[in-house]
Amino acid sequence: MPTHVHGSHHITLSVGSAQEDAEFHVHTLGMRFIKRTVLFDGVLPIYHLYYSNADGDPSSVVTTFPFRKAGWAGRRGTNQAREVLLAVPAGSLDYWAKRLGERGVETTHADVLETRRLLFRHPTGIEYALVEVDGDTRRGFTGGGVPAEYAIHGLFGVGVHVSHPENMVEFVTGHFHAGEPAEEGDRITARIGAPGQGGAVELVVNRADDPGTWTYGEGTVHHFAWNVETLANQAEIKNELEGAGYTDISEVKDRKYFRSVYVRSPSGALFEMAVTAEEGWTIDESPKELGTRFQLPSQFEGRRTEIFDQLEHLDI
Repeated sequence: MPTHVHGSHHITLSVGSAQEDAEFHVHTLGMRFIKRTVLFDGVLPIYHLYYSNADGDPSSVVTTFPFRKAGWAGRRGTNQAREVLLAVPAGSLDYWAKRLGERGVETTHADVLETRRLLFRHPTGIEYALVEVDGDTRRGFTGGGVPAEYAIHGLFGVGVHVSHPENMVEFVTGHFHAGEPAEEGDRITARIGAPGQGGAVELVVNRADDPGTWTYGEGTVHHFAWNVETLANQAEIKNELEGAGYTDISEVKDRKYFRSVYVRSPSGALFEMAVTAEEGWTIDESPKELGTRFQLPSQFEGRRTEIFDQLEHLDI
């Protein structure tokens, strides 16, 4: 069977305060809080927080690492994933402009690549856009006070800033099976995967900024994950990438809720190829309990009290 990418899986950001981040995603954007755990890599206790649409669809998830308490700062720039693109129902932007404005978030309306958008920023400065989409069947979450006709469906895609886009175009079309790219001004877009699965990659030609950081650090996008559906497919794509010379690629990493392989793309953006575990988010919580308990990977369970005491208090 040929290799394929079904669509997006999640996007992961390095943010500031955990409380500030949770209030932004849950109370301002009305997303569902589905998981509180910790960063699997390294030894420093850092929260890993997950937000989604009503059903926790893989293509709907925004996850964050709050780094302010640790004092790690990043730098936004070019050759870096930089924009969080979220899909909302057509005709909903006036509602969102009002809602965000009432919560002190400045917004700008824009028409980009034949889509209507509302541009704004996360409290740490990360760039967001709500993109109007027709016919998206993913269910928005209404428990956060946003009516269904306006609620966020999930990811629309990711904006990646590049100094030269040619190699990245070849990468996404040749190895991630993107469709024919479209171009408008300084922005090139390609769609990966099935419609309505958050698979837009938008390359923004940016030769004005210095390169951004690739490490963890407040105020930056760390990686964008793709849903490759099966471990066999993941292995085939990994082999294909390595055979083409993309050897800055990880071995399979067990993230409990999914298994991941990471590859550094020619743009500098870190891409992840994810396969959801059979139980998904419910491996350690029932569907109704999602996000209510502090979860730890097994290797950290013996340090639960120590880790919890070092983390910022989170009330959500």
